[in-house]
Amino acid sequence: NAGTATRTVYVVDTTAPVVTVSGDNPVTVELGTIYTDAGASATDASGPVTVVTTGTVNTSTVGTYTITYTSTDPSGNVGTATRTVYVVDTTAPVVTVSGDNPVTVELGTTYTDDGATATDLSGDVTVVTTGTVDTSKVGTYTLTYTSTDPSGNVGTATRNVIVAQADVIIRNTNNSTQNVMLRSSDNGVLGKIVEYKDTNGNDIVKDNIKDVVIQGSVTSIGDNAFEYCKALQSVTIGTSVTSIGENAFFLCTKLLSVTIPNSVTSIGEGA
Repeated sequence: NAGTATRTVYVVDTTAPVVTVSGDNPVTVELGTIYTDAGASATDASGPVTVVTTGTVNTSTVGTYTITYTSTDPSGNVGTATRTVYVVDTTAPVVTVSGDNPVTVELGTTYTDDGATATDLSGDVTVVTTGTVDTSKVGTYTLTYTSTDPSGNVGTATRNVIVAQADVIIRNTNNSTQNVMLRSSDNGVLGKIVEYKDTNGNDIVKDNIKDVVIQGSVTSIGDNAFEYCKALQSVTIGTSVTSIGENAFFLCTKLLSVTIPNSVTSIGEGA
């Protein structure tokens, strides 16, 4: 007589895949850059398994983002891992000074600042101006423009404002006075006077010029500076001037008096 019995053996898989994050975790990226995720891999006793990635990183907005990696084996076991991505802003706003820099203003006039603008990856930012200009005193003044973004990064720029006496003082035939300042691009050279405007924005009319004082930041009277100023009678040149260009006073037929200081070491032909 034979007796038998059986045993049923169930081979089951209750172990989830092991998901391993590739690369740094957490990872930090700069605002406005491109983030490329390094992904993840997974192993499982059942054999090869795939990994599905969910979640997004918005590098245009500062914040903390989570990327989730999920792997499911044929038995339905689910393994996960996560990566934390920090989007940070460590870049200061870029501050741009508007208008001339440096800028020269005449002693005793009113100075209106052109301000500055700022750009930042975070979006719109404001600019705060500090510093003052005292146009009643000759000197160099510094204005500082500061912009702070939401992450606390600070960008700055400065403008130098030079308060100086007028470079050229003109008295016209009607006894009106016009003051002229050199342009920053002149580099100390007084060009043709009719190409300037006075400190009130008015044109210089060469036929009206009667008397001239040249001083301040003028180091050289350029070629043809006052040519054909036929009403010009007197010229006083300050000690800042070291040279007079060719034909500087050409055909100024009424010119009777020219005061030239010892500082002038070069006088051009036909001056």
